[in-house]
Amino acid sequence: MDLLTNSFPQLLQGLAITLSLGVVSFVLGSALGALIALARISDVRFLRALAISYVSIFRGTPLLIQILIIYFGLPQIGIQLEPIPSAILALTLFAAAYLSENFRGGILGVDIGQWEAANSMGMPYWRTFRRIVFPQAIRVATPAVGSRFIALMKDTSLASVVTVVELTRVAESIGSSTFRYMEAFFLVGAIYWLINTLLSIGQGVLERRMGRAYAT
Repeated sequence: MDLLTNSFPQLLQGLAITLSLGVVSFVLGSALGALIALARISDVRFLRALAISYVSIFRGTPLLIQILIIYFGLPQIGIQLEPIPSAILALTLFAAAYLSENFRGGILGVDIGQWEAANSMGMPYWRTFRRIVFPQAIRVATPAVGSRFIALMKDTSLASVVTVVELTRVAESIGSSTFRYMEAFFLVGAIYWLINTLLSIGQGVLERRMGRAYAT
């Protein structure tokens, strides 16, 4: 208990940075992932190939390597980023690859009859997508997207390798100053568990509400 009391200000600061990394990267990754998903289902072969290549690269390489390339590699070509922007960029690009597949699965999960019915009424493609397909696709994709958000929140711990003072880095600092590494990492692990438990509960509530909306 004394470890928690003495290190509370550090933990609070680390928690704020962890949450910021996770939320900002998820929002940006969702926007980019949606664009990539649309490119994947596009009739334009170049866009489709570009999206497939993007997903293959960012899903096929470790996030840690991507963070290191952005933070240590980009300065070699004249692009210098601070630790937090570097971490956000890496997390965003990584999350977008997975989220694009979640969104694509949601879009493809909408019955083709929805498209055909809208087309028979003369509704333009983008209006059909925005008003009919997209709301249903989001409902289908919500479980997978929620799981990705939870995973991304844990992935923020890798930002510690580029000196971002988030929860994991705080645990290292507390351990090095008190030599109570086990307690420090158990404490931070418990905080991560609490964050993700709350996110899981929120995801469950959202899924039930969306389910009721379509059931009525």
